[in-house]
Amino acid sequence: MAGEVRDVVIVGSGPAGLTAAIYTARANLRPLVIEGEPSSTSDQPGGQLMLTTEVENFPGFPEGIMGPELMVRFREQAERFGAEFLTAKATGVDFSRQPFEVSVGDVVQRARAVIVSTGAQSLMLGLEAEPRLLGHGLSTCATCDGFFFRGQHIAVVGGGDSAVEEATFLTKFADKVTMIHRRDSLRASKIMRERAHANPKIEFLWNTQVIDLLGEETLEGAVVRDVVSGETSTLPVTGMFVAIGHRPNTDLFKGVLDMEDNGYLVTAPGSSTTNVPGVFACGDVQDHTYRQAITAAGSGCMAAIDCERWLEAQGHG
Repeated sequence: MAGEVRDVVIVGSGPAGLTAAIYTARANLRPLVIEGEPSSTSDQPGGQLMLTTEVENFPGFPEGIMGPELMVRFREQAERFGAEFLTAKATGVDFSRQPFEVSVGDVVQRARAVIVSTGAQSLMLGLEAEPRLLGHGLSTCATCDGFFFRGQHIAVVGGGDSAVEEATFLTKFADKVTMIHRRDSLRASKIMRERAHANPKIEFLWNTQVIDLLGEETLEGAVVRDVVSGETSTLPVTGMFVAIGHRPNTDLFKGVLDMEDNGYLVTAPGSSTTNVPGVFACGDVQDHTYRQAITAAGSGCMAAIDCERWLEAQGHG
């Protein structure tokens, strides 16, 4: 067991966690960032931006910047102010008493405050080609990547509100958007269904699932199967957006922190505070509305300031 009691431990190292690290480090709180493992798809250092290519909508980079490079810069900035990093996966927590404990394998890190920024992961189709083509024609975020698909034929997989939102947004850029859904009607709310059906750029492939993706370096098409007839065909799309949902990385906190039914952590309105005083949450682990790097960074700033003020109120500032 580690003997030192730190002011703050940050679990997760995406835009939210690293922004929290920058702010808490500058406040002389000597944060330890448990950044995850490189081999983990759900808990890797740098978060989801490590899986993207070019980021064009993060302020301050008019020419765009590669997602991994942006996260390296975040990390270097946090290190410059004294943040420490542990490249490992948190395996357990005990928030029942002070100091809080965060287990990393057999080692226990103790802290007066904890910031949870473990993020969320996009649900994928489970196809072998997905890791290779993600960021190369395959995406999970229309607002992030839609601009790259001007004048193209692209597909959106899914049938809920999020899928309709993605498809509608993408019609600003694409010549045609084909929604692929495994059922014979959309699951989306009535107003969203009406919006999709009224859009002349949106077409529908009902009772259909994607079974393979074509292309080695970039997406060149999708192999689809009719779930009723069993017939297969190739859809000649150069872009595909998977919109079948997200899963917050909150398994570690079940029964410890309050969660919504969909697993996202509950924070007080306008705050990063959780139901446990001294434990704060920020980024996609508690935000299922915006899910952007810039909003995650902003909430990381909020968590750091909330944390600093809480520690000061406890006499540790």
